[in-house]
Amino acid sequence: MTNSFIEELRWRGMLQDIMPGTAEQLNKEVTTGYVGFDPTADSLHIGSLVPILLLVHLQKAGHKPVALVGGATGMVGDPSGKSEERALLSEDTLAKNQAGIQAQLEKFIDFDPSKSTAAEMVNNFDWFKNISFLDFIRDAGKHITVNYMMAKDSVKKRLESENGMSFTEFTYQLIQGYDFYWLYSNKNCKLQMGGSDQWGNIVTGSELIRRKAGGEAFAFTCPLIKKADGGKFGKSEKGNVWLDAEKTSPFQFYQFWLNASDVDAAQWIKIFTFLSKEMIDGLIASHEKNAADRLLQKKLAKELTLFVHGEAEYEKAIETTEKLFATQHAAADSLSEDDLNNMEGIVKSTFSKNSIQEGIDVVSLLAETGIFPSKGEARRTIQGGGVSINRKKVEGPDFTVNSSILLHEQYLLVQKGKKNYYLIQAV
Repeated sequence: MTNSFIEELRWRGMLQDIMPGTAEQLNKEVTTGYVGFDPTADSLHIGSLVPILLLVHLQKAGHKPVALVGGATGMVGDPSGKSEERALLSEDTLAKNQAGIQAQLEKFIDFDPSKSTAAEMVNNFDWFKNISFLDFIRDAGKHITVNYMMAKDSVKKRLESENGMSFTEFTYQLIQGYDFYWLYSNKNCKLQMGGSDQWGNIVTGSELIRRKAGGEAFAFTCPLIKKADGGKFGKSEKGNVWLDAEKTSPFQFYQFWLNASDVDAAQWIKIFTFLSKEMIDGLIASHEKNAADRLLQKKLAKELTLFVHGEAEYEKAIETTEKLFATQHAAADSLSEDDLNNMEGIVKSTFSKNSIQEGIDVVSLLAETGIFPSKGEARRTIQGGGVSINRKKVEGPDFTVNSSILLHEQYLLVQKGKKNYYLIQAV
């Protein structure tokens, strides 16, 4: 083993806090390391890609990854980085979410049991379900002082907030700490990885291992991903960018990365791809010579779409992108009916053909099809020049939509802003 794993993460910008001795431990022997995933939905989103990639890099470096799905902790709620307590989930919902997450992780990490570094999936509900409250406070609680728990930033911030903090959430770091202890004792797991907001919880785990088992454990965190403009990473106009193609189509997924700013693309291509340092440095240098070609964004979008959705879906995303954007100046009627129907990932809706034949004002149409949440917002965007129908800008809110402008006698291709497309079918 070499220190290349830690060095690889360091140059990629994926390393923030690291416990002393961690690199030495990874250099010394094959090490089992884990990351926890919060089962609050039945799909992970792109914010989860960094911890997934940590497990992939760990396995590539010859170590053994463990993915912990928090069936028990999902019932409690982690206060780290949160301003208020979240809703708790039922056992049925958690089971459904865990199954979805496991299916996704199996696409990225090798679970083949015949290999010495085979990944494992564990659920902390499996060990917590048999522990009584009295057992827990006696066997785990006595090893960690309230002073120690109160000193954590995540706890301090919440205690000083207007809503305070429930006892349930206060116990979270002890429960997560016990996970690390259980994995250390039962799976010889000596490493925990996670986002920098988890550092307090992770350190509690290593402390519990030291005090309760007399053992030594290690950890590191990666920085939380931020956008250069201050916007929240992983959010699009439609909300979270999910890894599940049913929730975020591969076309929309591809577009998210393609629309990255130059500054973000230069950072993200290091974090989210496996391209070598030499190749990335070359891409950045080429991009700086001619930023208009968006070489960096195109490579980033390609690598991520291939990694998450595979080649066939990447090709479809490219095809839709070219039809929508590369031929923007071509007349809309140059798009065949098949082109319109097979555009993957654009939002489709239906509307009454009778209403269109009689003529309907554009503001009502845009609001009633859900393209805009209100008539007021539709009107304002039209007045700002932000709406096109069939590739022609709508000049004003008094425009009437009628059957004379339907493509192939039944479609309207609506563009909102620069990048959002909708297909309305008159039925």
